[in-house]
Amino acid sequence: MTDSSFDFDLIVIGAGYGGFDAAKHAAGKGLKVAIVESSDMGGTCVNKGCVPSKALLAASGKVREIADYEHLAKFGIHASPVRFERSKIADHANNLVLNVRENLTKTLKRSGVEIILGIGRIEGNQKVGVRDKNGIDKIFTCKNIVIATGSSPFVPRGITLDNRTVFTSDDAVKLEWLPRWIAIIGSGYIGLEFADVYTALGCEVTMIEALENIMPTFDPDITKIAKKNLIQARDIDTKSNVFATKIIPGCPVKIELTDAKSKEVVETLEVDAVLVATGRSPNSNNLNLESVGIETVKGFIPIDDQMRVKNGDEIIPNIWAVGDVTGKLMLAHTAAAQGTVAVDNICGGNVGINYKSIPAATFTHPEISSVGLSEAEAEEISAKENFTLGVVKSFFKANSKALAELESDGLLKLIFNKDNGKVLGAHIFGLHAADLIQEISNAISRNQDVIQLSKEVHTHPTLSEVVEVAYKQAASQIK
Repeated sequence: MTDSSFDFDLIVIGAGYGGFDAAKHAAGKGLKVAIVESSDMGGTCVNKGCVPSKALLAASGKVREIADYEHLAKFGIHASPVRFERSKIADHANNLVLNVRENLTKTLKRSGVEIILGIGRIEGNQKVGVRDKNGIDKIFTCKNIVIATGSSPFVPRGITLDNRTVFTSDDAVKLEWLPRWIAIIGSGYIGLEFADVYTALGCEVTMIEALENIMPTFDPDITKIAKKNLIQARDIDTKSNVFATKIIPGCPVKIELTDAKSKEVVETLEVDAVLVATGRSPNSNNLNLESVGIETVKGFIPIDDQMRVKNGDEIIPNIWAVGDVTGKLMLAHTAAAQGTVAVDNICGGNVGINYKSIPAATFTHPEISSVGLSEAEAEEISAKENFTLGVVKSFFKANSKALAELESDGLLKLIFNKDNGKVLGAHIFGLHAADLIQEISNAISRNQDVIQLSKEVHTHPTLSEVVEVAYKQAASQIK
C-alpha cells in the first residue's frame, strides 16, 4: 500500500493522543508513517493534562480520605493526624508523566513510526515542513496529512500570567507550591478538579464564575448535589456573575471583579495565587493552513464525519484533522477515536463517530460523568421530532455497595425516548461515576432500548445496580 513517490504515506502533525493513535493505527495497516512533535511526546494529556492531574487527584484524594476523621469513625477507625509531603506528591505526578511518555514513544518506534522533532507546518498540497531546534527547515512529501495539534489554555484579556502566582493548568499540575488562598477562575471540570486537589491539601479556594451560576455546563440536578458535596462542604467560597477583568501577579495577586451585567467593577480581591481555568483554545496558528485553502472557524479546523478537512462544503484533498483542534469534543479519548477513524478512511473506509455516545468525566471526589444529550437538548429534540421524553432518577442511597462504603450521596439521571425506549443521555454524580457512565455510553453506541437493558443482570452488591434500577424504572414507563 506504500506509495514510493512520496517520502511518507502519512505525516501526522502533533503527538498527543489523537496523533499517537492515528500514527500507530496507520503503521499497523502497513503505511509508512512519520509523526511531528514540537514539544514533548504525548501532548497535553500526557504532559500537562489528564495524566498528571489524575496523579494529583489520586494522592490528594488519599489525604482527604485519611483526614476525614468523622467519616472514618463511622467505620470504627481512628486515624492519626494526616501528614503529607507536597514535593513527593508532585514527584508522583511527574514520574507518571515520564513513564507514560516513555511507553508511548517506545510504542511508536516499535510500530515503525518515524518520530520527527520540530515545529511542523503545511507547505502546500501533500507537503509538510519541519523546523528543528537548530532552526533548520526540512520539507517532506506525503500522500496524506493528519493535523492533530491539540489545544492550549485560554487566557482572557486583562489577565497577566507569571506562571508562578498566576498560572494555568499547565503549571498547576507541577504543584510547585501550595498557596494558602487561591482563586480559581472558572467552574468547569478543570476548575473543579483543582479545587478538589487544593482543598484536600489544606488551601482555601475562591471560585469565580462569569456566568450566572456555578458549574453552568453540568446538568442542573447533578449540579445541585455536586455543589453540596464538592463546594459547600469544603473550604470554598464562590462568586458568580462576575468577570475577572484584571489580574496582576505578585504578592499578593490582585483581582479586579466586574459585574457581568452592569460592567462595573464591584470588588477587588487580594489572594496568594490564581489558577486560570477558563477553557481551551485550538492550536491552529502557524500551521500555514491558508497555503491549502483551509479557513478556521474561531480557530477550529472544520471537518466532516470522516475527519476530512473542509472549507465550507468543499473537501480539502489529502488533509485530515482530529482532536481538540477540530472542536468536536475536547477530550483525549475523542481525539484517539478520531485518529483511528481518520486512518481507516485514509485506507479506503467510510466510517464515522457517534459523538453522542462518547462519555465525559470530572475526577473529583466523588466523580461527575455524563454522556449523550442534556435534558434541555432532549426536550428541544423531542418537541421537534414529536416523541415523548422520559426522565428517571436512580439514587445511590438505595444501593447496598454505596451504603457499605458510607458514600451514598449520589444520583443518576437517565434520559430516554418513551416511544421507542432508546437511551438519549445520562448524568451521574457519585462514587465511581466515571466508570458507571461507560455502561450507558455503550448502550447509546449500540442503539439499545431500556426494555432490553432492563433485562441485563448486574452483580450484587455493586454500584452498577444504580444503572440497573434506572433502566428498570425507564422500562416500566414504556407504553
